[in-house]
Amino acid sequence: MKSSFLDFLKSQKMTAPMRKALEVWIVAGFVVLTAASFTYMELVTSAEGQFPFFHLGCLLIGGLAVVSLKHRYRKIYISEAVGAFALFAVLMSLFTAPVAEALRNIVR
Repeated sequence: MKSSFLDFLKSQKMTAPMRKALEVWIVAGFVVLTAASFTYMELVTSAEGQFPFFHLGCLLIGGLAVVSLKHRYRKIYISEAVGAFALFAVLMSLFTAPVAEALRNIVR
């Protein structure tokens, strides 16, 4: 899928700023979808009144950083930016209370 999308971008007669803007929007869309899924899963799995707002804030700040880096530096590929944010999201979710509790139950 990645190669077909990149081939599509190359086949279009897009100017460099248009292609850059499209790539930034793709990364921003991935950040929004990942943050929304993180929010939903934490809302479902956390106890009443214990939503990890700090973790969500850190996730959004990290997403803004990745999107701004992608916007500023042209040589960052879409897959690198998306992969970096995905790993950051996994790292943030590992330190939430429901995941810590699940790991504690697995170890017992």
